[in-house]
Amino acid sequence: MLPIRIDARFSKIAEHWRPKVIAELNGQEVKLVKFCGEFPWHHHENEDELFLVWHGCMRLEFRDRIVTLNAGDLCVVPKGVEHRTCADDEAHVLIFEPAATRNTGNIVDCNYTAPNGARI
Repeated sequence: MLPIRIDARFSKIAEHWRPKVIAELNGQEVKLVKFCGEFPWHHHENEDELFLVWHGCMRLEFRDRIVTLNAGDLCVVPKGVEHRTCADDEAHVLIFEPAATRNTGNIVDCNYTAPNGARI
């Protein structure tokens, strides 16, 4: 039960698209990730995902619309909804989702699928 300094944890992340767990609660994980570029299209069959932008700007792209999120904005992607995350410049994002959720959902991609449970 100690404070987690989010900016300090983000400063330890050097790579993009590789979420790092910083906390767990009620079967959920709080992850930090840096986005830059375009992530592959995917969906999560059984998991909702919450994206909260800490720094920068990102897009959540859906097949029928685009949602732009700036620092302080959040959006929940319901389970089963195909989406991809994009950022023209580096964005720092908190993700809340069930523990052991694969970041690429229904796909495996050697460039983007991250190991589960990586911590900082």
